[in-house]
Formats: sequence, structure tokens, C-alpha cells
Amino acid sequence: MKLVMAVIKPFKLDEVREALTPLGVQGLTVTEVKGFGRQKGQTEIYRGAEYHVSFLPKLKIEVVVPSDLVDAVVEAIANTARTGKIGDGKIFVVDVERSLRIRTGETDTAAL
Repeated sequence: MKLVMAVIKPFKLDEVREALTPLGVQGLTVTEVKGFGRQKGQTEIYRGAEYHVSFLPKLKIEVVVPSDLVDAVVEAIANTARTGKIGDGKIFVVDVERSLRIRTGETDTAAL
């Protein structure tokens, strides 16, 4: 099993979710996060005063999938989240040693 974490632009969430559903992804976790990379923030104007915003709003998607689905999931996220502009985000893949569904006690792949 693998944990796929993707940090994407907020307006791309629905497209990414719709791309993952046909692959068999049954659930995911979404967290509102802030951060910066090469984008290095942006300048905004508030009440006539210009100020620099260092951390930009993003969404972090986390989904645990069987190892054989990882490539398809990563490709689906990358293709749907891509705008071609700076700040599209990143995808990370991490090994998951164990999972447990609390309600039923199912473990590992059965718990997904």
C-alpha cells in the first residue's frame, strides 16, 4: 500500500476527485493548507496598501491505494491538476506499513 499526497490549487479539487473515482479510489482526505515553493508568494493590495503574502492557499489530498494503482493515481492527479503555470503543486508517494478500519477491524488492503 502507498500513501499518495498531492498539494494542488484549490479550484482543481473537483476535477481531481472525478479523475480518481473511475480508478477505484473510494475515499480521500482533503486538508486546506498554506505554503510556497518557487512561487514565493504574491503581492496583494488591501485598502490601497500593497503587501506581500508569503504563504498561498493550497489543498492537500491524501489517498491510500494498493501498490498496483499508484502509477495510475499519480498520473490522474498530475494530468488533472496541471495548469501549466507556476504553483501547480507537488505529488509525494510514501509506503504505508499498515492500515486498520476502526469500525470493522479490517486491516491492510481490506481496510481501504
